[in-house]
Amino acid sequence: MKAVIQRVQYASVKVEGEIVGNIERGLLILLGITHSDTTKDIEYLTSKIVQMRIFNDENGKMNRSVQDMGGQILLISQFTLFAETRKGNRPSFAEAAPSSLARELYDQFAELLSVKLGSPISKGVFGADMKVSLLNDGPVTILIDSLEYN
Repeated sequence: MKAVIQRVQYASVKVEGEIVGNIERGLLILLGITHSDTTKDIEYLTSKIVQMRIFNDENGKMNRSVQDMGGQILLISQFTLFAETRKGNRPSFAEAAPSSLARELYDQFAELLSVKLGSPISKGVFGADMKVSLLNDGPVTILIDSLEYN
């Protein structure tokens, strides 16, 4: 599982011109799922994300988590995070999990993330053509790959 975490002042996602998810200050998370991902990857990433200290404290130091500051989360499924680009000019997405598995793990991820955050999260629509808007704060963008840490 790969997650691109962006600290944002706001973010929203549209499907067919309609806003389906939006947040104020918090985290926009792009989540990619591969064949070998399990609930262990979900547990690891959700814990890491809600506790990651990437928001400034009163001294301007990155010392507060999204949970500490009562921030919001917008979660977007992003199979293209598993693009293979070594050969040719057209990416291969063979390493992305099949849709049925990815949807199941995405839903589990969203549910556990909400529980750990202690409040509901916003989401995109799995498998839809989405238009994401955001104002990256910092900018702060962090990539976590659960395979490198589990």
